[in-house]
Amino acid sequence: MKIKGNILISRRDFVKEAYGEKGWEDVLRVLPEADRETLRGMISNLGWYPFEVGKLLDEAIVRVVGKGDLKIFEQIGAASAQQNLSTVHKLSIAAGDPQAFMAKTPVIYKLYYDLGRREYEATGPTSGVVTTYDAETFSTADCMTVIGWFKHALAMCGAKNVVMTEDSCRASGAEFCRYKVHWD
Repeated sequence: MKIKGNILISRRDFVKEAYGEKGWEDVLRVLPEADRETLRGMISNLGWYPFEVGKLLDEAIVRVVGKGDLKIFEQIGAASAQQNLSTVHKLSIAAGDPQAFMAKTPVIYKLYYDLGRREYEATGPTSGVVTTYDAETFSTADCMTVIGWFKHALAMCGAKNVVMTEDSCRASGAEFCRYKVHWD
C-alpha cells in the first residue's frame, strides 16, 4: 500500500513547526538510513510513497516528540487538514454544509491512499459513520490522524463541537476501521 507525499509533508511540517528543525532531526535520527534519506529529500505532494515509511515516521514521532502519547496524531491530522484543505484539496470543502463534505469521503480517501476504500453513511442531520475497508496496512497512529483530520475538516465546513470516536480498529484486530462522528 502506498500513501501520498502530502501525508509525509504534513507530518514533517507539523514537527518542524511545533518542535523546530532540531525536533525534526531528532525524529529522523531514529529512522533507518534509507527512510531518513527519503524524508530529507524532495517529497512530492503528488508522489506515492510506501505506507511503511509513513508508519515508521509515525512511530518515531510518537516516541521522540510525542513522548509516547498517541494523541499527538490528532494534532497532526488537524494540521494536515488545514494544510491540504486550504491549498491542494480546497475544492473538497463544502462551506456551511458538513454533510456534503462527508459525502465526498470515498473520493477524498483516494487522494491520500492507493488501496482500500472509505465510506460514509449519514445517521442524522449532524451525524454519521465513516468506515475504512480493505486497506492492506493500518496503524493506530494513522487512525488517530484520521480522527484529527476529519474533526478539523468538519470545523472548516462550519461544524461546531465535532466529536469523532473510533469504535472498531484493524490495528486492534477488527475487520475494518469505523468512526462515529457528530457535531452541532
